[in-house]
Amino acid sequence: MSQPPHAVLPGSAPATVTVFASPTSWIESDAVAQCRQVAALDGMVHVAAMPDLHPGKGAPIGAAMSSTVLYPFLVGSDIGCGIAVFPIKLKRAVPEKLAARFPDLDRPLDPERDADDPAWAVLAGDIPAGHVDGLGTVGRGNHFVELARIGTVFEPTHASRLGLTTGDLVLVVHSGSRGLGERILRAHTEVHGAGPAADPAAYLAMHDDAVRWGSLNRRLMAARVAHALGAEPAEPIVDECHNLVEVRDGVYLHRKGAAPGDGRDVLIAGTRGTPPYLVAAHAGPEANHSVAHGAGRKMSRADALRRGRAKHTVEELRRTAMGSLVVCGDRQLLFEEAPTAYKRIEQVITDLVEHGLATPVATTIPLVTYKTPDVGPAAQRGGRDDRRKRGRR
Repeated sequence: MSQPPHAVLPGSAPATVTVFASPTSWIESDAVAQCRQVAALDGMVHVAAMPDLHPGKGAPIGAAMSSTVLYPFLVGSDIGCGIAVFPIKLKRAVPEKLAARFPDLDRPLDPERDADDPAWAVLAGDIPAGHVDGLGTVGRGNHFVELARIGTVFEPTHASRLGLTTGDLVLVVHSGSRGLGERILRAHTEVHGAGPAADPAAYLAMHDDAVRWGSLNRRLMAARVAHALGAEPAEPIVDECHNLVEVRDGVYLHRKGAAPGDGRDVLIAGTRGTPPYLVAAHAGPEANHSVAHGAGRKMSRADALRRGRAKHTVEELRRTAMGSLVVCGDRQLLFEEAPTAYKRIEQVITDLVEHGLATPVATTIPLVTYKTPDVGPAAQRGGRDDRRKRGRR
């Protein structure tokens, strides 16, 4: 996959920073400040910030950063994280019935214990890096598996080339390399901190394994869900990674929460209460050949938890404004991932269009969004009782 560029030399001119957002878009000053800090690193050439830009741990999320020096911390720990879209055919799509049939995607697939699981049919060759921990699981944070139907089609010819029309059902899978990417980053930071990779070729070899692992993981989860819902698994029509580094035009192009935008089809995630957009991306060099990967957070998880508990009930967050169901047994995660914690996806898409980076093809309307296994009413009541007991002590 990736190969280090030839004759890598530190850059001498100051790096440029471009934010592809309108004046009315929600862009935190802290996120812009992080972009400028990144631009000051040795070897940096250009930082392109997407309209979903928000602050991250040490580096901005929603940015594509080109440099003559490879910086693993700019990619982060979830190497290979991305979004894939799989067609799925079901006789009837009743959210309440289908939500109850989703498999437990917190339970990993074990090659020995689950050797007869039909999902393994999607595996071609060996498991990248031999990493089996967490295989076939969705993870936490903003990761999800979503059953959706195609809503508004803006470009019928393009949608038809993808085999899509209004009303078709798809599975949208957002996940990454689980513990593998974290292990790779930790091995670097324990020695070099936020500094550059001492051996770019060695890092890229491990990085590429994590990218392949993330793609395999999305395919395994889609297959697990398809079998559980009584459907045949299908190949993805979209599978783009938004946490990775690639070598392009002789420099390292780091993407952190930014999807490849050079003629690719990209699913840009919405929120639980707003539809994702499938777009045809056509971003050029000024945008570091990248587009946004989602709506982008406008609240920290702590703020979302505090404000969400004051504004919403758990029941409200389990049934969205679009009538879809959210399967999530983790109440705290429900509040952290509430639609109000995110920017308006419509504004993000408008900014991409106005800057000539992407063309909307279609929306996907969520029916069931899976985040964690639902513990059920009895367990939920038990949890409330436990908290009351703790409060009395």
